[in-house]
Amino acid sequence: MDIAAMPFPELVPEMAALVESLPEPRVFVSGDYRILAVNKAYRDLFGDPCQGKRRLCYEISHKSAVPCDQAGESCPLKASRESGETSRVLHIHHTPNGPEHVDVEVSPIRNREGRVLFYVETLRTVRHAYSRPSADGLVGRSPAFNRMLALLERVAPSDVTVLLLGESGTGKELAALALHAASTRARGQFVAVDCASMTETLFGSELFGYEKGAFTGAISRRAGLVEAASGGTLFIDEIGDMPLCMQVKLLRLIESGTFRRVGGVEPLRADFRLVLATHRDLKAMVADGTFRRDLYYRISAFPIAIPPLRERREDLPLLAESLLSRVSKRRLRLHPQVLEQLGNHDFPGNIRELRNILERASLLVDGESILPEHLDTSMEPAVAAAARDARAEGPLRPLAEVERRYLRWALENHGEDRRTLAAKLGISERTLYRKLKEATDEPSSPCRDGAEVCSSCERPL
Repeated sequence: MDIAAMPFPELVPEMAALVESLPEPRVFVSGDYRILAVNKAYRDLFGDPCQGKRRLCYEISHKSAVPCDQAGESCPLKASRESGETSRVLHIHHTPNGPEHVDVEVSPIRNREGRVLFYVETLRTVRHAYSRPSADGLVGRSPAFNRMLALLERVAPSDVTVLLLGESGTGKELAALALHAASTRARGQFVAVDCASMTETLFGSELFGYEKGAFTGAISRRAGLVEAASGGTLFIDEIGDMPLCMQVKLLRLIESGTFRRVGGVEPLRADFRLVLATHRDLKAMVADGTFRRDLYYRISAFPIAIPPLRERREDLPLLAESLLSRVSKRRLRLHPQVLEQLGNHDFPGNIRELRNILERASLLVDGESILPEHLDTSMEPAVAAAARDARAEGPLRPLAEVERRYLRWALENHGEDRRTLAAKLGISERTLYRKLKEATDEPSSPCRDGAEVCSSCERPL
């Protein structure tokens, strides 16, 4: 459908020509989700979605029979219609290239009297994250992954300092690389600094560089990592492992925007976007006095939580296929039982652990399929281990008793945080409390002879 053919007399030809020439894909929709028109940029990228027919936007983008908000997602059109303001959300859209992450921004268009004529959707395809298997970059499509990706998209165009928070192995450096790729500094260098491997002695010379003769062995001038990141992104990994004495130097660099090479006297201007990452609880470290309060507030302007693998289990098949293509030159596939076993594993090492498991398994495979016997035996699900132990102990036991024993074990070994424990068990926190009460408040047994089953009442102890 042509822009000029839109059924609004208020849209003058000059405006129609303007929106047709805009470089970003635009979709014009009515308040009841009908697609009115698309511009040339949209047609060039996605084709004509209507082909002369009246279509609904959610039919095209989601292959759905109901609007996004009725299908468990946020609907930017509904939000814009209700607030009268621009609304923005990250969705996975069906495109000619397959499902892709798309940043959708919806704005109302009004006439001179303030009446909303229609809405315009601006679509920006995310190029550094994939909802299909990929040999590189961020991969995922779960709600937790999409929330994280939406925040990366929001902050990428600015120069605001970003703090990436997450457990070890969740992919914080990949997130930092994606942030750099989506920023205005993408043409500059991405320079990574690992605080955990850097000593106090090396910190100054590695970060700021040094002048000739600054110390024994300094036979020539050397630029530091700050200079190497000029015009690009400086990524400081494991900032929580940085000693206090080094934190002072970093704070001075951030606040002044200048630095001196070791042995130098001339201040140099720093020009980089700062991204930091840690697996530690910096707030707790501030309270303990092991991390500077002023530095914490200076770097935590825009924190982003990178979700652990257990919070995005829907992504396991997608991640497994992607990682297999990265660790093996052969085209391997996962047996359904392997995917089931992976889904039952907690992955304390997150995506890094999944990669190691698949890499090991790929070396043990002679054929084309990874089978359960190719997995590390330490991956045996705890429920299966409990069942095996029950078999080893003797007669078959009631399922309720096996569950009570397993819950007691889980509480003793992983019960520091009940919310986390519930998530690991795949149940709600309320259900966990009820089951724990049942498991710990059962009537005491009159049996005192140490037997597993009471000889008089035959009730399992």
